[in-house]
Amino acid sequence: MSTPAAAAAEPSRIPTPTEQTFGYLGPAGTFCHQALLTLDTAHHLRPYASVTLALDAVRAGQVAGALVPIENSVEGGVSATIDNLTYGERLMITREVVIPVQFNLCVRPGTKFEDIKHVLTHPHAAAQCRLWLARELPHAALTEGGSTAGAAEEVADPNSKYDAAICAGIAGDMYHLDAIRTGIADNLEASTRFVLVTRVGAPPAPTGADKTTLVVFMQADHSGALLDILQQFSTRGVNLTRLESRPTRTTLGSYSFSFDAEGHIADARIADTLMGLRRTSKDVIFLGSYPRADQVSVAVGRGFTDDDYADARAWLESLRHPRWTVR
Repeated sequence: MSTPAAAAAEPSRIPTPTEQTFGYLGPAGTFCHQALLTLDTAHHLRPYASVTLALDAVRAGQVAGALVPIENSVEGGVSATIDNLTYGERLMITREVVIPVQFNLCVRPGTKFEDIKHVLTHPHAAAQCRLWLARELPHAALTEGGSTAGAAEEVADPNSKYDAAICAGIAGDMYHLDAIRTGIADNLEASTRFVLVTRVGAPPAPTGADKTTLVVFMQADHSGALLDILQQFSTRGVNLTRLESRPTRTTLGSYSFSFDAEGHIADARIADTLMGLRRTSKDVIFLGSYPRADQVSVAVGRGFTDDDYADARAWLESLRHPRWTVR
């Protein structure tokens, strides 16, 4: 795999048959870039300025896939990703990556902590490090810029007025800065979840530790409409790990629901849930079944295993076609 700096600087070219190019929400040096480097699939990495551009590049066949953020433990779902996957030409989620959102305070080599007077970072990073800055650098002026990677690039300039950048570790490495403080954040448990999106195809094989992502549109707005949808999951023992409502872009008060559920479409209980939703909802958009990043096996309750479903089908078939014994 290319080094971060080489991957960022590599000129665009047509990959050979044994190579693949993967896109991501840029610029280079962001957490999304860092997350993509944890996967073993990317030979050439291409940053895009927005989620829309990254996903459209997948649709156009310019890249084999794109890594984009879908959920943050502090700020919730990433609407740009959820909406694009819902309303754009169909794509499929095939992997997920979860990384902690902790920043480094990076400086030009030779800069001492007590010399820091001007700090540059992205607004989101500033919001997640505000208490730390107030406690550790109360006299430093904070400026919010376009990206954490851009902040690192600016601080690397010897003529810059900024003494330090709050950025991802990969950005500090790219621009040869020293991480004078590491792992800074007001919430040390914060994390961001990214998904690798490709063209539609067969889902990855089930692993026993999987998620399924889908979007459901209500048949009609009425009292208990969401409950009707949720019961399709609960009556089949399917646990949800994410539920969000999104406007349908039609009229005020009209919403769709985006779900992450434990399990794989190859599992009988998930397949049966999808069929139940298809029968009772206006529309169901299947966005993929893929391995969980934490590799935690899904606990399946009694009555909901594949064997339980197979036994129930066999029992029903025996009622439809009984075998009489002649004595």
